[in-house]
Amino acid sequence: MKKFMMAACGGALASVVATTQFVGPLLAQEQNRPTNVYEQLDLFGDIFERIRAQYVEEVDEADLIEAAINGMLTSLDPHSNYLPPDDAEDMQVQTRGEFGGLGIEVTQEDGFVKVVSPIDDTPAAEAGMEAGDFITHVDGESVLGLTLDEAVDMMRGPVGSEIVITVVREGEDEPFDVSIIRDTIKLTAVRTRLEGNTVVLRVTTFNDQTFPNLTDGIAKEIEAAGGIDKVEGFVLDLRNNPGGLLTQAIKVSDAFLNAGEIVSTRGRDPADGDRFNATEGDLAEGKPLVVLINGGSASASEIVAGALQDHRRAIVVGTKSFGKGSVQTVMPLRGDGMMRLTTARYYTPSGRSIQSLGVSPDIVVDQPPRRPETEEEDESAINRFSRSEADLRGSLDNDSLTEDEIEQIKADQAKAEAAAKLREDDYQLAYAIDILHGLSALSSGSK
Repeated sequence: MKKFMMAACGGALASVVATTQFVGPLLAQEQNRPTNVYEQLDLFGDIFERIRAQYVEEVDEADLIEAAINGMLTSLDPHSNYLPPDDAEDMQVQTRGEFGGLGIEVTQEDGFVKVVSPIDDTPAAEAGMEAGDFITHVDGESVLGLTLDEAVDMMRGPVGSEIVITVVREGEDEPFDVSIIRDTIKLTAVRTRLEGNTVVLRVTTFNDQTFPNLTDGIAKEIEAAGGIDKVEGFVLDLRNNPGGLLTQAIKVSDAFLNAGEIVSTRGRDPADGDRFNATEGDLAEGKPLVVLINGGSASASEIVAGALQDHRRAIVVGTKSFGKGSVQTVMPLRGDGMMRLTTARYYTPSGRSIQSLGVSPDIVVDQPPRRPETEEEDESAINRFSRSEADLRGSLDNDSLTEDEIEQIKADQAKAEAAAKLREDDYQLAYAIDILHGLSALSSGSK
């Protein structure tokens, strides 16, 4: 273990000090003879000793080692890193579904912290943070040049405390500040509801609760609809879902498939590859399925969307997903720390890699920005369009319809008005439901 940790430190620390005059002769001497791993480890040891003995201030030896380990891991890709004991414990708590923080999943791009997605019903989401936002400053301090862990540490703090984040957003001319009150984040992995005769399954993350929540939610909504025969279809909403556990992504995909490959993973050694296949049983019982994705849908979300798309089990609607097609393995280390290392790429059933490309929707539908409305505009619209023949004094009754038929027409009108309101509140979801309506109508007409 000691050799492994030292090897992990060598390359990163050597590259940091290569520009200093202090160790120039030492590096030149090393370059004049054949190098190998053990010589590089000796080089690391020399540099470590010189820092410890001659750096302008006294340094903590454990911090030096930890920084060197993390430096090597983070140099590999944005998703490999070292988790000291406290961070390792936090990660395990998050996987179980409850933790303290802001409620955003972040990565690093061009030296800045980039928001992969805000999590539903968290302080970050309520403050208006969006997928794709770049965080440049935290409480006035720049995050440029910091590691992702260092930037995340700056955003941590006691529950109830305030943090001011400076954001750069596409379409906005100037950076702007967002004030967020830290809170305990309690993730509800799956929320379900009925929209008319459509079951909407909102999956916010892939943690230990996801698949159990999904199965319970589907059963509850089918019962509320009056049975599966009354259900037109299902919408699986994966927007702004940053991913999570691979095992849960496989189970969620399997929930709608009867057979076939879900995902395969391939590492450096072909023998280490895995293939995961669906088992018999479709919780939606073959009903039409629409999957909603956007730029905040990443990792496990893309596995699900890609699998259901490749099997033609679902129509994928929305905008291109994030494009994280790699698998991280979390390895326990001595001292209660952990190492998160990218060990494989994953591939959809058709053999395509999503890395850096994302899942492309079958139907591209943007979510239009909310348009500010004034009360005057709302009132004038109501006054102008809400009147009909029935509102006119002395208008004739309709004598061709029974009372039951009139009530049915009114109920249909109420449904149409509810659909129109949904279109204003969430255009992408309304579009998905419209697709299911159309598929249901075609299916009824073909019988």
